[in-house]
Amino acid sequence: MSASPTATANAFAAERTRLLGIAYRMLGSRADAEDVLQDAWLRWNESGSADVRSTQAWLTTIVTRLSIDRLRSAKARREVYIGPWLPEPLADIDPVTPESKAELASELSLAFLSLLERLGPDERAAFVLHDAFDCDYDDIAEMLNKSAAACRQLVHRARERVMAERQRFRVDERTRQRMLERFIEVANVGDLPALKALFASDAHLVSDGGGKAVAARRILHGAERIALLFQMIFRRNARGIERRLVRINGELGLATSFRGKLHSVTTIDTDGERIYAHYTVANPDKLGEFLPVG
Repeated sequence: MSASPTATANAFAAERTRLLGIAYRMLGSRADAEDVLQDAWLRWNESGSADVRSTQAWLTTIVTRLSIDRLRSAKARREVYIGPWLPEPLADIDPVTPESKAELASELSLAFLSLLERLGPDERAAFVLHDAFDCDYDDIAEMLNKSAAACRQLVHRARERVMAERQRFRVDERTRQRMLERFIEVANVGDLPALKALFASDAHLVSDGGGKAVAARRILHGAERIALLFQMIFRRNARGIERRLVRINGELGLATSFRGKLHSVTTIDTDGERIYAHYTVANPDKLGEFLPVG
């Protein structure tokens, strides 16, 4: 016997936030994650949900498998992507407590999601399900059609690869804000020595324009090269640039506008004294959440 349409819809709605979290971590794209959830809803609606033993397990399995399929098809597109690829930033994350804010920012930062891109689809799924959503190995095994031992090895290998390069520093929000404000101050006047001093000697800059916006098409390494880039930007566009603080994937970052139009959003990795990584998304296809409504 099938559940009523209302019960079916309510059961899906109760799991939606969790499912979206899984799909976004898997795909790094809000639009792709929403598409996965739409496909999952269609399957759920047709499933005769009253016969499903565990709504959460059933939906998690479907969303995970759909995400894996989409991730595999996205790989080919990203191989011909113009310049570096970064995940789509989110603007609407609003954690309830300072503790959840710090946790969310850590596991949803652009830097961390970029590291997940280095994992294979099954490896990424196992890691996300186990470390972010506390799924046990037996459940993951069923979702991925693998043994629990194989899934344990997938998570172990993924954790080693990700944690070896994970953000080296965690700073409080006030420290992050101070560093961002200092960056705005020196970038707005094109002060080359101050810019160079602000970045660590081994800092890197990743800029995602997707061939649709002005952006560095290669990853820049070193304080001097990064400082020279921002000095050049100042010299060419000083009067048209405005930088302001915004929240990006749960942590403070910057929105940069040029002549009143949003150009990009940026997050940084800092120890409170220097900036070690600078991630900028300028591809307009990824900035919808930061544009004014209407």
